[in-house]
Amino acid sequence: MRCPEPILILAAKSPQVKPGEILEIIGDCPTFERDIRRWCERLHKLVLSVQQEEDGRIRCQIQL
Repeated sequence: MRCPEPILILAAKSPQVKPGEILEIIGDCPTFERDIRRWCERLHKLVLSVQQEEDGRIRCQIQL
């Protein structure tokens, strides 16, 4: 998905996820990682991993 779609979907889906569960989200814009980290910081969620894939996408795992 292209930004800002991943962050918008994350914000919409996160209330449906139980506390402590892990959500994985993938984005491809240059600000994706920064946006995810800011969103997590504001909502006190934990970024577990950030991986750059060969095709340029970024895969993040977040503990909600």
